[in-house]
Amino acid sequence: MLVARRGRAYIGDEQRLESAMTKITYVTSQGERIETEGENGSTVMETAIMNAVPGIVAECGGACTCATCHVYVDEDWREAVGGPSMMEEDMLDFAFDVKDNSRLSCQIKVRAELDGLVVHVPTRQG
Repeated sequence: MLVARRGRAYIGDEQRLESAMTKITYVTSQGERIETEGENGSTVMETAIMNAVPGIVAECGGACTCATCHVYVDEDWREAVGGPSMMEEDMLDFAFDVKDNSRLSCQIKVRAELDGLVVHVPTRQG
């Protein structure tokens, strides 16, 4: 018998079959580490909002039209996360203090391959 509980699938006596959650750590501009779990298929921005991560404003709700969910992807995770699309690059023009590792968190899909992802929140949003 397969039973789903809090984003995880179990078989029979609570034996874990697979996880539908991915660990994401947000580092605030003050250096505070906020460890969360995001549901696979959601976005890094949605996970931040659900966990009240300070500095992630997300005015447009994830439509890639405001640049207020700007983050810096930790160097160890840049390759796994990948680069921005052309549309995202255009929106990053409106972000504050853009760097080579800048991304809009609304455009990063949470997936199992990103388990342990670390992103840094800028000192302010654009």
